[in-house]
Amino acid sequence: MPHPIATCKALVSCTLVALMMPLTFAQTESPDVIRSEGVVRIRLLPPGPDNPRNSEGDFIKLRDGRLLFVYTKFTGGGGDHSRAHLAGRFSQDEGLTWSDQDVIVLPNEGRMNIMSVSLLRLRSGQIALLYLRKDALDDCRLRMRVSTDEAATWSDPVLCMPDQGYYVVNNDRVIQLGSGRLVAPAARHNVAGGKWTGRGVAMCFLSDDDGKTWRQSNTAIEAPTNVSSGLQEPGVIELKDGRLMMLCRTNAGCQMRSWSADGGETWSPIEKTSIISPLSPATFERIPKTGDILLVWNDHSQITDEYRGKRTPFNAAISRDEGLTWEKVKTLEDDPAGWYCYTAMEFAANRVLLGHCAGGRGFGHLNRTQITLVDIDWLYR
Repeated sequence: MPHPIATCKALVSCTLVALMMPLTFAQTESPDVIRSEGVVRIRLLPPGPDNPRNSEGDFIKLRDGRLLFVYTKFTGGGGDHSRAHLAGRFSQDEGLTWSDQDVIVLPNEGRMNIMSVSLLRLRSGQIALLYLRKDALDDCRLRMRVSTDEAATWSDPVLCMPDQGYYVVNNDRVIQLGSGRLVAPAARHNVAGGKWTGRGVAMCFLSDDDGKTWRQSNTAIEAPTNVSSGLQEPGVIELKDGRLMMLCRTNAGCQMRSWSADGGETWSPIEKTSIISPLSPATFERIPKTGDILLVWNDHSQITDEYRGKRTPFNAAISRDEGLTWEKVKTLEDDPAGWYCYTAMEFAANRVLLGHCAGGRGFGHLNRTQITLVDIDWLYR
């Protein structure tokens, strides 16, 4: 039964040097690799001296078979506005082991930081790197660079949001539709000169020329007035019938949803879903092997007071009806002190790789990144 939760010529030279450095790979599993039925947990990026936080990453598979995981490496503190740059690690075995040295993918170019990366193999074959550049409390906007040499070098950045404001685009959120259109779901929290507000307004930024130019969607979606969070950290998926489905984190006790029938230009009024959750984002993508949708989120449909309001437990579920209902709910983590969120999703071999925050006692909520590998077959049992 269904579960009740119903960039292009000038190159960044330091990147080339960094990505050509010799890499070393773990030969044996460390105590930070934990195995259980169907799941391998790799506590890959704990915080350390002068590096208090590692978070918000994404995966890309390179043509030589390696996986590259790019993440936000904080060096000036653990807060969202602290100094940070984009760093990377590689895997040669579909995510089971990873290089133990960072490469610099992109130095910090923002007055505050750069963070929240999305990596995307474009239909042209180029790799797109999209990230937030944070310059001020009223200027946080998405940029895009492209690579024609498998992430060794990157083009100059293109600004995806012409109007200044504070926009949030989560990691692993930008998608390319079957039509070729790029869609970047965003939540706006203020405009130029405005005061940052927690209440988000959801919208999309669209490109029909592989990211050379961008425009804002016609619709900006507002939450009901009694939902004080507004609509935050939206994500989008293309459905089999061509429509788009958007899910947003809210403090209404659930994810809220909107639909688009015109490639993200216009959106339906927001509605509640039966995906019960705290104020925490959900990640959802289509499973290549089966065509079903995989959802990863903090399931609060059957929790005790010990979990209330927290980003735990960490759960996965499958939808066979294009996001209307969810089944086969699995618990991936359930530490009451854990904090599981900002998940990137990549499919390799017969597994799904999840790169996510996995904070806990002694680490801070968002400070440690974990790679979790989950067998697809296990998800269906």
